[in-house]
Amino acid sequence: QVQLVESGGGLVQAGGSLRLSCSASGGTFSRSAMGWFRQAPGKERESVARIGWISSVYYADFVEGRFTISRDNAKNTVYLQMNNLKPEDTAVYYCASTNGPGSYSKEADFGSWGQGTQVTVSS
Repeated sequence: QVQLVESGGGLVQAGGSLRLSCSASGGTFSRSAMGWFRQAPGKERESVARIGWISSVYYADFVEGRFTISRDNAKNTVYLQMNNLKPEDTAVYYCASTNGPGSYSKEADFGSWGQGTQVTVSS
């Protein structure tokens, strides 16, 4: 079982930036796809960005070029650089991992989840 620990959340003003990190242990990080998801109060969890084991990346439409997902296999870490943040980006952000190679096109493909980190963007 993969253990995932997120960090880097916090309070930022609109237009500001944050960098989220997710450290993985206990699994085959380099052969797993990783994803960032978020859940705002009263809303369903949604995909933000996903990166495959060969670093193919996918972003939700609402990202609009503001976020960048990346991974460092030597450090077993995935990052989400978030720029030009908006109040509507306020949510708990979760890191997730697939359990090895395979599909990573939908939330159900991700079997391991972190505890989440709060991102709050003030207007």
